[in-house]
Amino acid sequence: MVLIEVRHLTKRYGPKVVLRGLDLRVEEGEFVALLGPNGAGKTTLLRILASLSKPTLGEVWIAGYRLRDQAAWVRQRLGVVSHQPLLYGDLSAEENLRFYARLYGLRNAETRIREVLTLVGLWARRRDLVRTFSRGMQQRLAIGRAILHDPEVLLLDEPHTGLDQEACDMLDHLLRQVATRGRTVVMTSHDLARAADLASRFDVLSGGCIQASARREDLAGDALLTFYRQALGPQNAASVSKEVFP
Repeated sequence: MVLIEVRHLTKRYGPKVVLRGLDLRVEEGEFVALLGPNGAGKTTLLRILASLSKPTLGEVWIAGYRLRDQAAWVRQRLGVVSHQPLLYGDLSAEENLRFYARLYGLRNAETRIREVLTLVGLWARRRDLVRTFSRGMQQRLAIGRAILHDPEVLLLDEPHTGLDQEACDMLDHLLRQVATRGRTVVMTSHDLARAADLASRFDVLSGGCIQASARREDLAGDALLTFYRQALGPQNAASVSKEVFP
């Protein structure tokens, strides 16, 4: 079953064209890593999928709903983790999730909050104010916020940005747990090594559209790096950092 379908998507900011007739299909249960250089339009695409930005042209369907005229229904089926955690620093972890539970109209909210806080490893810190949390802990709670209503689709925009190694490893463990529960995930990333460890499919965005797509089982060892560079082409591939993509 196709959960995300994008057809001929175009996004312009004045004279600048960021997305050019982009097509994308994501099947139920896939974990797609959206790769590409800075400025390729990865965040723009995720913002459109999350109904936070409107496309200039094209159509988007999520879980069978057309985003253009059924955005409210789409939002109920999405969990979104962006560069901002969208949490209230003067509320505790528990109070933050309780606030979002009311927004989603969750039944048995307290049970679900306990489940989520346990899943993200924050049950022991449930009564602590979020402003006392480290960046990694806030990111884990942000994922808890995103999955609280058990969405069909999870959208992650560079979730590892700003995290130290230990926090990144904890986040990876959490994302694997999320993926094993059958959610459909689209994650933007410039960290090829972490994307390779998490995703089941890799799409390369460059020049405003998807240049290539590959599944994990078709790539092994350094094949993902080779695939990525080939998809970018000689001009962009030369800028790929060996430090980011060892």
